[in-house]
Amino acid sequence: MPIISTSNYKNRPWYLLNGHMETIVPSLLGYVDGVEYDRERLELVDGDFLDLDWMKSAGNTKLMVITHGLEGSADRYYVKRTAKFFHKIGWDILAWNCRSCSNEINRLPRFYHHGDTDDLSSVIDHGLSKNAYDSMVLVGYSMGGSMSLKYLGEGRVLPGAVKGAVTYSVPCSLRSSGEQLRVKGNRLYEKRFLDKLVAKVKLKGALSPEHIDLQGIDQLDDFDAFHLKYTVPLHGFDDLDDFYAKCTCDQFFSTIQQPALIVNALNDPLLGDKCYPYDLTNQNPNIYLETPKKGGHVGFTLRNDEYSYMEYRAAAFIDEKISLF
Repeated sequence: MPIISTSNYKNRPWYLLNGHMETIVPSLLGYVDGVEYDRERLELVDGDFLDLDWMKSAGNTKLMVITHGLEGSADRYYVKRTAKFFHKIGWDILAWNCRSCSNEINRLPRFYHHGDTDDLSSVIDHGLSKNAYDSMVLVGYSMGGSMSLKYLGEGRVLPGAVKGAVTYSVPCSLRSSGEQLRVKGNRLYEKRFLDKLVAKVKLKGALSPEHIDLQGIDQLDDFDAFHLKYTVPLHGFDDLDDFYAKCTCDQFFSTIQQPALIVNALNDPLLGDKCYPYDLTNQNPNIYLETPKKGGHVGFTLRNDEYSYMEYRAAAFIDEKISLF
């Protein structure tokens, strides 16, 4: 895994004073105009569904699949910004929504999780069936980055059109990221995520009371408690250790065969030490690790620019490292 020792990220707005500001301000104020999706509902073989948001132009032969972060959606500013940037330069866009993330609760008594690559695989296969795309690149943010990297490395037979991935703010070690969220000063992120997840579980519990036990749900105070009560039983894991062991993406890095970029800021408040996998640098020349000093979590804001460093860096990496044809 080549380490990119010098990052070109600079020109951060002066008022984004630290990793927390770089994370929170874009999340609260981020807005992207000019993006109009065409939504398609993909019916899955298990009886559930995924909502896919497309941007297409006649003649495009490249498809970008964008995967959002935990409790995000295709409507999040960072997804729309990437979609707008790359659609303008000749890419079709498929921004998909994980189960229950498209403003409609999914049908089955389950949701999604960091290791849920079967759904990503279904999206990719469906996307390639819609057009004769020569090339596909995966872009993933946070949890979406984890999914994208795990998909590339877990040993499934990949379509030939899948050429590589670009990922940002990736919890490479899922357990390490969870521990970081319990550090004093970071609990606000965990609480924000938990509030959203709990609200969805309550909706699901009203629809499927025979499968969802809501007793004690308001007393869950961290991700481990939430995963143990809901993620583990609803998704077929043996216990919490089994969930972390099977879903963390870093275990699959050595077998990734396509060029993949990981950009994790050193001041990211959601990433623990093991999310900067320098110890894996000699295992795989296909993975590129860039660790800017600044950037926050899915931040990387540029001064006086409608786009972020993430779009420009993705375009440069694709041009330099990914063979599209």
